[in-house]
Amino acid sequence: MMDHRLLLNIVRHLKTVCTHRYFVMKHCFKAGLYWQGLTHDLSKFSPTEFIISCKMYQGTRSPNEAEREKKGYSTAWMHHKGRNKHHFEYWTDYNHISRKMEGVKMPLIYVAEMFCDRVAASKVYMGKSYTDSAPLEYFHRGEAVRLIHPDTSKLLEMLLTMLSEQGEEYTFAYIRRIIHK
Repeated sequence: MMDHRLLLNIVRHLKTVCTHRYFVMKHCFKAGLYWQGLTHDLSKFSPTEFIISCKMYQGTRSPNEAEREKKGYSTAWMHHKGRNKHHFEYWTDYNHISRKMEGVKMPLIYVAEMFCDRVAASKVYMGKSYTDSAPLEYFHRGEAVRLIHPDTSKLLEMLLTMLSEQGEEYTFAYIRRIIHK
């Protein structure tokens, strides 16, 4: 028999993931990224990500954080980032010259999808307290530890700043223009 709390977590996690995917799809469509909108985060339904995310579900933050605190790492996140090109962590590789892991410049369509993902995540986790500056503030909080290509970081920051200052309509129109030129 399934534990009542786990069953509730399954339902709540499904609701969170589906709500997040809905917002990302809506944003991707506004940006002209139809395929990315339809296929965004499908790996979250794989057993590797789904089971642990239901067990670690809290509702106010990513279950990956809870798994990391418990184990020291997140199997769900490692699986997720390795299959989803809209995460800058996917775009890291060993540089044979520097002999270090480095960020690789991301293709524009994945930076745009990452932007949509960050806006959607902020909306889902913040609810009514969301503002258009929230994704930029979150971006700045993680700057010191991010392994991302400088050009990718600059573009993402520019889009998040544009959202904060000009709003969604202007920013999505800009993304459509730069993607489809």
